[in-house]
Amino acid sequence: MSRPSVLLVGADQYVLRACERHQVDAVVIANSGSYDSGRVRLPTGGRLIRVDDVTNVEDILGALYREGLGDLKFDAVQTTWEYAAVTTAVLARALGCRTIDPVTALHFRDKSLQKARLRDAGVPVTRAVVVPDVFDVSDVAFDFERAVLKPIAGGGTTSTSVVSSRKDLEDASRAFREQKETNRTFLLEEFVEGDEWMAEGIVFGGEVIFFGLGAYTEPCLEAVTGQVPISLRRLDPTQEAEAYASAEPVVRAAIEALGLRDSVFHMELFREPGTGRIVFSECAARRGGALTQEQVLAKFNVDLAEAALLCALGRRPELKVVVTPDVIGCVGFYGSAGTVISYPSPDELIAEPNVEFAQTYVPPGATLSTKFSASADMLGAILLATETVEDFDKRVVELRSWIGDRLVVAEPNLNSGQRWAWQRANWPDREYRDWLYEGR
Repeated sequence: MSRPSVLLVGADQYVLRACERHQVDAVVIANSGSYDSGRVRLPTGGRLIRVDDVTNVEDILGALYREGLGDLKFDAVQTTWEYAAVTTAVLARALGCRTIDPVTALHFRDKSLQKARLRDAGVPVTRAVVVPDVFDVSDVAFDFERAVLKPIAGGGTTSTSVVSSRKDLEDASRAFREQKETNRTFLLEEFVEGDEWMAEGIVFGGEVIFFGLGAYTEPCLEAVTGQVPISLRRLDPTQEAEAYASAEPVVRAAIEALGLRDSVFHMELFREPGTGRIVFSECAARRGGALTQEQVLAKFNVDLAEAALLCALGRRPELKVVVTPDVIGCVGFYGSAGTVISYPSPDELIAEPNVEFAQTYVPPGATLSTKFSASADMLGAILLATETVEDFDKRVVELRSWIGDRLVVAEPNLNSGQRWAWQRANWPDREYRDWLYEGR
């Protein structure tokens, strides 16, 4: 009996690990950044193919045929890459194999279609207005006290801002024109005060067979606006049972209304202050970022990447949920603008108390921007385990301070004197002397 094969759009190391464990042959379509990184670890017999654009069906089909794989019968096509969800669905239809329905995939990408469907189904959802062209907002009604302006099919708070008036909206429009923003269809969405939660789940045969909640220390957008890397933790089903009781009806109703059948999902919710009402924000047909895979595995003993692979292949994941009483969460960290010289390695990070795991994303020699523009923009992230929420919050502050003390970044835009002073301050034992030759 031949082994099953899967076409992976985008390199996901955890899905590739699941391929190895379940003896699934993998062909990986990677963008240039991932391909060039040298960090893609393929399972035995795996193939890695570079394309210019992993969201372009033509690019992917062309690459497959050039590699002699155009007639290969894949059992499924799968992606973890948000922007390739519809591409993956359409590609699988062209290849004649299992995948999410393309129209269903579209409703997980286009937030206006998503919210409209949920509103029709009676799911509490934020009000929203489509902005057909963010370069011209003259005909866009502004009927909000505050609103969030974001790309209609974006992700990770990229190009997202808060506007409080028509003038703010017009100012944002002008800024996008000046920046030559490539995404021009936007959504103007009601701003909801309160806690921002996320639900990571698995649906099979249209039934939600697992979901676990998490909470941001502060909402993603506020973190980006305030230039504070995100931190979040998983909510405990026993200690925070009320949260699960209030969120579960919304989670299940939303997945049913959106028609998701066999997949993992990442849903974002708001809990209104005072009322405690749960309001749907948005949902993606993939797992979340910011060490979500690691957090859910540590807290619930559930491997979302493995589940994503099995669901794509039409196999029901065999879950053995075991909930640890520890507080499990993620701490993101960033740095000041300039060229990265050095910062703590993963081995140094996991040697610190309460640190279970760490990933670093930016190699020394890379340049950090003055501001990070999306929730996923981080030097690295830490998986943290503590006994109490208070301990978790304390360790977030302590670890960021510890990392900051050991982060070395060459500041930008210094004159030569300032650069020499910076060198002496960072390496006082290495003297690059300015001296005169005295002769032999």
